[in-house]
Amino acid sequence: MDEQIRQIGERIRGLRDALELSMEEMADRCGLRVEQYRKIESGDFDISVSTLQQIARKFDIPLDVLMFGEEPKMNSYFLTRWGTGISVERTKAYKYQALASGFRNRKADPFLVTVEPKPEDTPIYYNTHYGQEFNMVLEGRMLLSINGRDLILEQGDSLYFDSSLPHGMKALDGKAVKFLAIVM
Repeated sequence: MDEQIRQIGERIRGLRDALELSMEEMADRCGLRVEQYRKIESGDFDISVSTLQQIARKFDIPLDVLMFGEEPKMNSYFLTRWGTGISVERTKAYKYQALASGFRNRKADPFLVTVEPKPEDTPIYYNTHYGQEFNMVLEGRMLLSINGRDLILEQGDSLYFDSSLPHGMKALDGKAVKFLAIVM
């Protein structure tokens, strides 16, 4: 698995060690299965940003600390120039670029997400997490499936939804899709 994923796993293990919790206790507090949590710590699991956000919220730490190992420092504003946001590639198919990583105590996590195309018969990976989410397509087209309903989003289309509903996406037309995702 990717080096960035392994580093995220190490940071989560460090958090658990600092809290003096067993793997079982940590998994239980995070609402995860023990085996799933074990894979996250080992870096052998493609952990979603929403799961990272869930862990960060549970222990009241900035998402940036888990994703990037950096503590946000700004509290009045944080400027991200085009192409300069800190990024993490969860897999070869998903790249998340944080757009507000340096802002402390933010209420939402905005990302520029790039999803690479996969073969047509590849199933969609579904995710659920606490809160709400806003997605706006900047380039390309994507299929966004929410709670069993398939929606096609094209450039300029946006969608706001309850992220506790099972949702997943895939790029269409054999091309990458870029979209703004704001997770609240």
